[in-house]
Amino acid sequence: QVQLVESGGGSEQAGGSLRLSCGFSGFTDSKYCMAWFRQAPGKLREGIAAIDSDGNAAYADSVKGRFTISKDNAKNTLYLQMNSLKVDDTAMYYCAAVSCYAWSVVEDVNYWGQGTQVTVSS
Repeated sequence: QVQLVESGGGSEQAGGSLRLSCGFSGFTDSKYCMAWFRQAPGKLREGIAAIDSDGNAAYADSVKGRFTISKDNAKNTLYLQMNSLKVDDTAMYYCAAVSCYAWSVVEDVNYWGQGTQVTVSS
């Protein structure tokens, strides 16, 4: 029943933009923070953005000022607007439902999406 399905990934040039979407269902999202994680080859999965039920957002320093997380409750959809893309943003991006107390901690994620690939080239 629980589903989180990402879309919107692809290839983009450095300096460009992409918007990721995550449709979710099967759980009460107000009980969690919704978050985006990413994982590049050979690197740890890291939390990059989260949003709580009140719309408060938090970001990792690596994406602050460039990425924006948002949520449309009516559509049960989470978004990540990615601007000023860098080559280092290349990674698999995952939608997640996570404890708000430690939103960036992989071990505290309750539900994961399947991931969508973002590739940024120079």
